[in-house]
Amino acid sequence: MKGRTRYAKSAGVNIAYQVVGEGPVDVLVAPGWVSHVEEAWEEQSYSRFLTKLVGFARLIIFDRRGTGLSDPVAHLPTLEERMDDVRAVMDAAGSERAFLVGISEGGPMCTLFAASHPERTAGLILCNTFACNIRSDDYPIGAARDEFRSLMDVVESRWGEGLTAEVFAPSRTGDADFKAGWGRFERLSVSPGGARKLIGMIEDIDVRDVLSTVNVPTLVIHRRGDQVISVSAGRYMAEHIAGARFVELEGKDHFIWTEGSDAYLDEIEHFVTGARSVATADRVLATVLFVDIVDSTRMLAELGDKRWGEVLDRFYTTLRRELDRFRGREIDSAGDGVFATFDGPARAIECACAVRDGVGPLGLAVRCGLHTGECEVIGDKVGGIAVHLGARVAATAEAGEVLVSSTVKDLVAGSELRFAERGTHELKGIPGAWNLFAVCR
Repeated sequence: MKGRTRYAKSAGVNIAYQVVGEGPVDVLVAPGWVSHVEEAWEEQSYSRFLTKLVGFARLIIFDRRGTGLSDPVAHLPTLEERMDDVRAVMDAAGSERAFLVGISEGGPMCTLFAASHPERTAGLILCNTFACNIRSDDYPIGAARDEFRSLMDVVESRWGEGLTAEVFAPSRTGDADFKAGWGRFERLSVSPGGARKLIGMIEDIDVRDVLSTVNVPTLVIHRRGDQVISVSAGRYMAEHIAGARFVELEGKDHFIWTEGSDAYLDEIEHFVTGARSVATADRVLATVLFVDIVDSTRMLAELGDKRWGEVLDRFYTTLRRELDRFRGREIDSAGDGVFATFDGPARAIECACAVRDGVGPLGLAVRCGLHTGECEVIGDKVGGIAVHLGARVAATAEAGEVLVSSTVKDLVAGSELRFAERGTHELKGIPGAWNLFAVCR
């Protein structure tokens, strides 16, 4: 039951995808760190798993940018870019809403998508996945950083031999045909150097702050003896997503289509066929951006009303051009500033930097503040503590500075953006202390 490979365009990158079946609901499968939409149908256990999904749903599968039949990329894709790829694939496939199945490293990306686009997410299904990968004082269930980096060395040196089959599917140990077939899958999916880079990207993933903002039906499934990602990581996600159902299955395999795959399929089918309620998008994860002109009162006094009005017109023209370019949405404006939202933090940062640089020739200096958090949707407006926090961050910024909260910084991990620490601040009216960072550009 092979599908026809097509391509969706996402920010200039071609994303390979297939649509198989004509079920009553759409199920989009986001794979782990490597994939190949055509070779997946050649591996017997993987093909069987996909075929059973088609039995109750219209199946959408795709290759992440840089893997399989999708375009190679010059830099590692961020979670935000991969979230945009999912949206592009859904648009190309004519899917308004879909159940998202995030497998392993595909889980954090699906979580971010569900929080940012609840209106397009019928439900979230997280399989053998995690919110954060590396161990820390406040996350003791992660992997040790040095052990993870040692794994990167081993993966690159033995890529194409089927090594990941031994690690990810211990139930198939001794099955020479399975190992050889998976070695072929590895080689077709990505090169050895590419595999190392992709697994390296996993090191900095951290969507813990996103979990509380997920507002769609959620199912978390994890094998009790998973040798790659501890079942504690699955429990953590279920505990921090409101209303999530957690299912713990027997077994040690990390691949969900090998050992006891029917148990996964049964849980997914029950969830998909029974979870038909439409999510209300009264809460949504968003990145808020505040841009304020520095010393606007002084400039008004110096220039006079007419000249200052002309400068403001050019300021807003520049700002709205950049909002359009980076897919921002203007929510409100005052005489000397703008409040806008974005569905991705990296685009919001790029927009803020572009605005700052673009208004310099007008003789203007701006301060910009960004925060990512759950916002309340109130008609065409948004509100909530995240909005107030973003405004306070902006008020703390210096002239010409783009200042972000630690949440924003964590969500763009793996991008080429760089930051300088600006210390811990108490923000007026906001509980707690907040670590702030300036964008280095």
